[in-house]
Amino acid sequence: MKGVYMDNGATAFPKAPGVAEAMANYINNVGCNVGRGAYEDAFAAQRTVLETRELLCELFNCDKVENVVFTKNITESLNAIMKGLLKAGDHAIISSMEHNAVTRPLNSLSKKGVEFSRAKCHQDGQLDLESVKSLIKENTKAIIMMHASNVCGTVLDLEGVGRIAKEHGIFFIVDAAQTAGVLEVDMKKLGADAIAFTGHKSLLGPPGMGGFVINDRLCGQVEPFIEGGTGSTSESEEQPHFMPDKFESGTQNIVGIYGLNASLKFLKEKGIESIRRHELEMTMEFIKRVKELPGVRLVGREGKEGRVAVVSIDFEGSDNAEIGFALEHEYQISTRVGLHCAPSAHKTLGTFPQGTVRFSFGYATTLEQVEYAANAIKKTLELME
Repeated sequence: MKGVYMDNGATAFPKAPGVAEAMANYINNVGCNVGRGAYEDAFAAQRTVLETRELLCELFNCDKVENVVFTKNITESLNAIMKGLLKAGDHAIISSMEHNAVTRPLNSLSKKGVEFSRAKCHQDGQLDLESVKSLIKENTKAIIMMHASNVCGTVLDLEGVGRIAKEHGIFFIVDAAQTAGVLEVDMKKLGADAIAFTGHKSLLGPPGMGGFVINDRLCGQVEPFIEGGTGSTSESEEQPHFMPDKFESGTQNIVGIYGLNASLKFLKEKGIESIRRHELEMTMEFIKRVKELPGVRLVGREGKEGRVAVVSIDFEGSDNAEIGFALEHEYQISTRVGLHCAPSAHKTLGTFPQGTVRFSFGYATTLEQVEYAANAIKKTLELME
């Protein structure tokens, strides 16, 4: 079997049907900017951009279409919110499972007088809500947490966090990189003030597309990260305060928005729950086939509940990098080896500094591929004995 892709946690492949065609249509037949022209092609492009905002607004149960903001990726989204909100003297709470997209900006902000604390997670990645409560201080302004771990797939209890944040009047910002498109990510149910998303993972769109949805309460407190031309109020040299222009300066990735538009329509037609069921079936079949192999230590949860389709393995007694190389070189299986831009998570899970080999499944993963990968692991381990 050739070309078995098991790195959907990094980016989904293949993309949704229609994505490439939609992007090619823009490049070949439309090609114009948005908000900068008073001609039919510009209006058509504007309608596609608006429709994409509407699809995202519905997906995340956001109150206002104009509060859907496009960025180039979720890292930019998180930076825009955190650096636009947190000032010297403020305190933020994160989990011990966070990605560097959260920890690096906060470490940078800490040099400017912002404090942050890490709530405890257990060795299976589960969040300790009591730890969150214990870290709240008078100057705590925000809680920023991932919805699911990119390392082991554990889903954090963000509804519980949302209740805590609401009770204490703290802003709650959600990193939905691993869940948007496979789990319900509802602003109101989570109690979130903002949800940051990426377009190229489980939303099945192109790279270079991300964004965030934000409520009015938080929006009024966040200063724009980038300022410049918006195509609106051009007579003023001040950045507009109305949405989404407040956060969308410069030409947007319109071709990426066309691709995301197509992927969102595919998700709506296919059904997120249907995709989730399939991905979890593949995940559990994989776990069943590898968990008893000698030297295999599954990291995180083994069960079906409270997880997404991400599985990390620590090959005890072997070099994880060698295993990953062998799987690619001998069997053409694509995985992700190392620390996954999340050293804090690996410290929590007990896999730092060696990291893990991560297998992440998608809507197109087949049972045949799962069986092939499990057999490849078995044969690789036998050769290394």
